Amino acid sequence: MNKIEEKCKQLLKEKNIDIFSEIDFDVNGKIHTLSFEYIIDTFMKASDESQLVFLTALQKATQAKNMGINKFFEGMGQLLLMTHLSKNIEV
Repeated sequence: MNKIEEKCKQLLKEKNIDIFSEIDFDVNGKIHTLSFEYIIDTFMKASDESQLVFLTALQKATQAKNMGINKFFEGMGQLLLMTHLSKNIEV
């Protein structure tokens, strides 16, 4: 685990937010469930700069309390799903 990933997970722990919380996404009638941990782990595979942007955005979301955290992970989860689905589209 890299330092930025550790900071993200520690930040959630400090705010008493369960890293195993899950969000369901309905994509064309099929439900995809992503945990906060999965979303963090996946974004930590990105470039160093992207990891720092993710951490900064997460820090801002924690300042908005639970609603900010949920919205943050909903948005990040949607981004992951859109990226994944766009890679699987045949042209």
